Amino acid sequence: MNYYPPCPQPEKVIGLTPHSDGVGLTILLQVNEVEGLQIKKDGMWVPVKPLPNAFIVNIGDMLQIITNGIYKSIEHRVMVNSEKERISIATFHTSRHDGVVAPASSLITEKIPARFKSINIKDYTEPIC
Repeated sequence: MNYYPPCPQPEKVIGLTPHSDGVGLTILLQVNEVEGLQIKKDGMWVPVKPLPNAFIVNIGDMLQIITNGIYKSIEHRVMVNSEKERISIATFHTSRHDGVVAPASSLITEKIPARFKSINIKDYTEPIC
């Protein structure tokens, strides 16, 4: 669960710095429908408007690798609100810690080479865990 209290000067703080999720998928519920999540699109930060009773599904770095870049991991951040608290619940879905992540062999051809190398999940996640 994420809790971002209101801040009278939101331009002076960042709720969560820009990043992409290292996992396969992130499923997010914006509980109280307060804006704050932003994604980077074409070099600009775009707000993600909360929809009642809807989940946001973010593609993570591992799924980008598995799909050989067909699906892109999204850079995002969270900004605080000046008047309202923001509450969200996130679940992160990833591979086994002792597994390997690599582009799916069915997506690799002579014309479309692997864009990512194979990597042990442990080596990939250990620096952040």
